[in-house]
Amino acid sequence: MTTIDHNESLDVILVTPSLFPEQEDVELWATVFLHHAQIKWIELHVGADRYQVRFKYQNEGFALNYDYYSQSIWITPEGLKSSQLLANLSKIL
Repeated sequence: MTTIDHNESLDVILVTPSLFPEQEDVELWATVFLHHAQIKWIELHVGADRYQVRFKYQNEGFALNYDYYSQSIWITPEGLKSSQLLANLSKIL
C-alpha cells in the first residue's frame, strides 16, 4: 500500500510506496499513480537517477519527483495556487 502524506511545513506531498519502483518502471508506475480524471499528464523528464513528471490538477502545475538513490518520491507545487491545492490533491491520490 502506498502512503501519501501532505507535509504543510515543507509544502510537498511525500509518497511512500510499499514497493519502491525500479528506474525502468517509473514511467508506468507514475502513469498508474497519477491516473485520475482531474489530473492531466504534461511531460516526463528523465535523468541518470532522477525522474520528474509534470502534471496539472485543477489547471495548476505540479511535479512528481522520483530519486532512485535516496528512494524518495514527492510532489511539489509549481506556484502559489498549486500550493493551496496540495491538501486536496493528496486526498484524491
